Amino acid sequence: MTDLVFVLAVTVPLGLALVAGVVMALMGIASEIRSMRHRPARVAEPALAGAAGGGAGVAGGGAVKVAPKESKATEFWNWLTETQVWKSVFRHDRPDTDRTRVLVMLSNLFLHLHPVRIRKSGVKLRYTWCMGGLSFFLFLVLTFTGLLLMFYYRPTLEYAYSDIVGLREHVPLGIMREMHRWGAHAMVITVWLHMFRVFMTGSYKPPREFNWNVGVILLVLTLLLSFTGYLLPWDQLAIWAITVGSNMARATPLLGYEGPGSQLLVLGDVKMVHAGSDARFALLGGRFVGEGALLRFYVLHCVGIPLVAGILMAVHFWRVRKDGGISGPL
Repeated sequence: MTDLVFVLAVTVPLGLALVAGVVMALMGIASEIRSMRHRPARVAEPALAGAAGGGAGVAGGGAVKVAPKESKATEFWNWLTETQVWKSVFRHDRPDTDRTRVLVMLSNLFLHLHPVRIRKSGVKLRYTWCMGGLSFFLFLVLTFTGLLLMFYYRPTLEYAYSDIVGLREHVPLGIMREMHRWGAHAMVITVWLHMFRVFMTGSYKPPREFNWNVGVILLVLTLLLSFTGYLLPWDQLAIWAITVGSNMARATPLLGYEGPGSQLLVLGDVKMVHAGSDARFALLGGRFVGEGALLRFYVLHCVGIPLVAGILMAVHFWRVRKDGGISGPL
């Protein structure tokens, strides 16, 4: 019953949106047809004018040139591109000139992120490796599969592990969990390779220093996404891996009670940084890996880090364009 409700909750809104779009398109086409019927007919101009006003369309005794008749498909295409529905979606003509190419790029929500002209090296696979595009594609895949997993996963001690087992054994489309898992591994690899390619081609040099730092932050966020997601299965491997990883936070400079500089943060005889107030305690929501840590990691993994990463990705793409596009080879 739960699976049926989930399927209906996903498919019914999409179906209604599709039906509404088709109905609106048909209404627009019908309105355009009605308006065309009421348009005044144009008077046909003579094909050829005589030299002395009495010619019958034949120049020098030659045959009359008749334009070839357009096919039905061409007539339909010409009619379609003149409708108000088409013009409301596509605001410019076919991009066959420099001007129309620029207008198409600037008036499209997705295409305006890209420059109108790019270097030849920017589209060569052997130069870019397409690691930046693959990283963004995997981020979209992880967002979609993660959204589906959120319908079935409950971040509590009682249900976390059993929900993961149920995703693998009982839930339809449970392969989404494996896609999410392997997609996360692949994204870490592609982001590392993207950073390596940028470094080896010198794309971090002026004027691209700011965007390089944004990319480094995105790399750290990618690793944090992998780290926070590791706890969610709530098995022995996840619990002890996060225990070892979170223990490193105790050595954080100034913020970890075992880190350098924390002994200097005292107020009289009271230590400002101790085991109950340091970076590890803030990360886990307690002194050990428990329900508080599971909930915090879930929120960070599903909302906090993806939101920050998405904003920085937009800034990253925008700066690539503003800095002159993909840099050329050294």
